[in-house]
Parts: sequence; C-alpha cells; structure tokens
Amino acid sequence: MDISNSNPTLDRLFRHMAWANAYVFAQLKELPGEALDLKAPKNEWSVGKIAEHLVRAAGFYVTRLGREITSNNYVIPSNSAEISRLAQLCSEFDAQLRELAGEPDAITTYERDGKTIHRARSTILGQSIHHATEHRAQIAGILALHGINAVDLDAIDMWGLGDAEGLGE
Repeated sequence: MDISNSNPTLDRLFRHMAWANAYVFAQLKELPGEALDLKAPKNEWSVGKIAEHLVRAAGFYVTRLGREITSNNYVIPSNSAEISRLAQLCSEFDAQLRELAGEPDAITTYERDGKTIHRARSTILGQSIHHATEHRAQIAGILALHGINAVDLDAIDMWGLGDAEGLGE
C-alpha cells in the first residue's frame, strides 16, 4: 500500500525520520574517528555505539513487523567507512519502515528474550520514529558537550524537511 496517498501525515513523519537520519550520518562521516568514541558523563555509550544502536534497532523494528532483513552485519563504527555502511543500512531500514507504515494496523507477535510479545503495529512504527529522534539528539548533545557542533538539530526539524522538499514557504 502506498502510504503517501493513504496517510500523508504518517508518510511525512517517516520521510522526516529518513532525511534526519541521513543528515546525522553524513555529519558523522565528516568527523575524525576519535569523535565516535566520545561519551557523555556517566554514560557508557559512545557516539559510535549510539549510531550503531539506532541502526540495529531500526532493523529490529522491521523484523518485529514481520519482514526478514538480509543484512545484520553491525559494527560500532570507528571510521568514515564504517559510518557509511551504517548509513546505508539505516537508509534501507528507514525505507522499509515507511513502506510497512502503509499496511493496516493489527497486532503483531514476536519473540524476545524467550517471551512472546504482542504489540500493535502502530506502536512499533511510532516507537521507531521516537527512538531515532531520541538518539539523534543524544549524538548531537554528546558532540556539543565536547565542543563539536556538527549536528544542528534545528536544521533537521520538520520545518527543515519542508524546506528541503520545496514545501516550505
């Protein structure tokens, strides 16, 4: 089902997520590898680990919605090439999530930690957007804490998407 016609608001939210994720990965790709090792105080996860987690989770959401993924070769990035690989995976998962958002809402079942979990598809889809937003903000915050203003969250808000798509002013 083509979500762009059936639910343009939801489609716009998924387009935004993909666009904002691509922006963050493009910014990370330009940073020296040491920047990927930066952490916030009292946080064990580095910028690179958060980026890897964002992508791994996107793949997990795709599988929770019943679709098989062919690539699960995740690595905590330490250089531009590894960021590029994660960016490609993220783009693929974002496209699949957007496509899956066009299907009717229903309860889906999956296994996790030996338990059978039942969730509404809409819950998983909504969480995929929220989760990516949360981790983009964490990455931006950690970098800014260390004096690296590479990720401008104001540049990737919904207004920015409208401008990028020519739907702004």
